[in-house]
Amino acid sequence: MRLGVLRETAPNERRVALVPPTVQRLRAAGHELLIEPGAGLAAGFPDSVYSEAGGKLVERAVVLGESEILLVVQYPEPEDLAGVPPGATIIGLAQRSGANRFVAAAAAGHLTVLAMERVPRTTKAQTMDVLSSQATVAGYQAVLLGASHLSRLLPMLTTAAGTIPPGRAFVLGAGVAGLQAIATARRLGAIVSAFDVRPVVKEQVQSLGATFVEAEAVSSAAEGAGGYARELAEEQQRKVLEAIGKVLPDKDLVITTAQIPGKPAPRLITEAMVQTMKPGSVIVDLPVDSGGNCELSRAGETVSAYGVTILGPLNLPSQIPQHASLMYSRNLQALLEYLIQEGRLEIDRDDPIAGPMILVHGGDTAGV
Repeated sequence: MRLGVLRETAPNERRVALVPPTVQRLRAAGHELLIEPGAGLAAGFPDSVYSEAGGKLVERAVVLGESEILLVVQYPEPEDLAGVPPGATIIGLAQRSGANRFVAAAAAGHLTVLAMERVPRTTKAQTMDVLSSQATVAGYQAVLLGASHLSRLLPMLTTAAGTIPPGRAFVLGAGVAGLQAIATARRLGAIVSAFDVRPVVKEQVQSLGATFVEAEAVSSAAEGAGGYARELAEEQQRKVLEAIGKVLPDKDLVITTAQIPGKPAPRLITEAMVQTMKPGSVIVDLPVDSGGNCELSRAGETVSAYGVTILGPLNLPSQIPQHASLMYSRNLQALLEYLIQEGRLEIDRDDPIAGPMILVHGGDTAGV
């Protein structure tokens, strides 16, 4: 099949859908790869490496007009779809802003659109799970970002000028991003504790050398489908806030990662809690684009309140584009190997993996 890779045009997006090693593997499998010049430059992959891997460098209009499958990180502008022939398939990440316009334009153009963030969290689809791969990068980068804004060092240092005690980090949410944040903060020498409404993750937190903070009256009912957290009842939420509020005052760095699929991010740090924190401490609110875990965070902004710095970074994986692209590329490769059978792309609404990913199928959005 003819696969196309576009240069990303979204603001601050530095990732690329396919990296050269994946291009080489797909080329060896018999596919033709059309690459827009400059597609991988921001991620550290020059055009020459794509050519050496077997990709064909062609202008954007050619990629759009001749690809049977377009592979992207973020969906292109709806206006780009005018050059895409009916029947083509676009695979990428649906962003909250502008997604409806893109879906409407794709339906009007009789295209098929698959959303990578809707890959089901099952064993069979594990190698395609882009949310996990990109959350790994985000959790790592969140700690580095937070540490760079701290007014103190994280590791314990014994120097001629005296001993500096280790900093204290607190991670809210022990999913993929949270666990990576715990591991990274530990490597930087911090004393780490973590909270999650799902008691089942306690062992994972402790295996990384962190202390698990528990909330009274929160049970296994807090875990929903796919291992994600689910929305809590009012009494349970009150207990959660109490547990978090008790440990925040002595923390230097707080990384929040808690999300509920299809819902706004749960509010876990109130303004009153921020007032109790030490001056010079830092909060990095990862789910800020879905409302944020901290009441005072603002998407894409740095907020200073009561001596605390609150960061609301967007698209953290793009800040480490090379390895973020490498993992995303492998997710796409695994999906293509699953969907393409005997040279044909097979997409069925009843398929356990492809079905949940469909936003538009042959121009039809019914049932999405």
